[in-house]
Amino acid sequence: MSALLAAGGFNPPIDEQFRWAPIYRIDLGPIPLSINRPVVLLLFGTALVMFVFWLGMRRPQLVPTGLQNAVEAGFEFVRKEIIDPVIGPDGIKWWPYLTALFWFIFTLNIFEVIPLINFPVTFRSSITWPLAGLSLIIFVAVGFVTSGPVRYLKSVLFPPGAPKLIYPLLAVIEAVSTFFVRPFTLSIRLLANMISGHLILLVFWAGTAYLLQQAIHHALSLLAIFNGVFALVAFVLSIVLVGLEIVIDALQAYVFTILTAVYIAGAMGEEH
Repeated sequence: MSALLAAGGFNPPIDEQFRWAPIYRIDLGPIPLSINRPVVLLLFGTALVMFVFWLGMRRPQLVPTGLQNAVEAGFEFVRKEIIDPVIGPDGIKWWPYLTALFWFIFTLNIFEVIPLINFPVTFRSSITWPLAGLSLIIFVAVGFVTSGPVRYLKSVLFPPGAPKLIYPLLAVIEAVSTFFVRPFTLSIRLLANMISGHLILLVFWAGTAYLLQQAIHHALSLLAIFNGVFALVAFVLSIVLVGLEIVIDALQAYVFTILTAVYIAGAMGEEH
């Protein structure tokens, strides 16, 4: 406790993660479109994913090597682990989109453990909401094209076998569940995991630096030993948490993508 109270106490830079000053200010009437650090990272992540896939497949070889092999492995992972078990053979048409979705989200997530970046772009709701909204638009459009708007909406709002007496209540519940709860949970699950994981890492790294600083400041004292020991413990835990967060970054990209595939499969139900 004394280490936390010394020199004004420990104040991790959490507020800074929610407020980013514009690098270049643009206003479209009342709508602010300023470019800040998260926007720059979003553009960089988008360009990085596009460039890696383009570079890996620009001169495809019959026997893939190097980057082509890695890119093809990325495609195969999505097909074998998401498309085939969830959608089946008809899901091949969604292979490019779901592959791009998985690796795009994973790239934005993994930025939080990249030195000099250390910020997951999916920490921002302005990223997760549009991604969830796009999934909503896609699976609804698939349902409309597959079954027709009337038949699709009927299948969603009035499940077969339900008593007609409760149709009005059931229609409201199913509409909210399908068209509001699905995108909400897609967005909030990714957002909440990225916020919590990033802030935990931030607190541990900042705590390690603070305790080390206090150990140096109180050199050759009992307080220095106390701070040094806890700085080492915090550092080791930080490394462990980085490894755990890499797993979570991949898992959240996987969950978002596989749920999108589940919703698409459901909308294609009339074809299966």
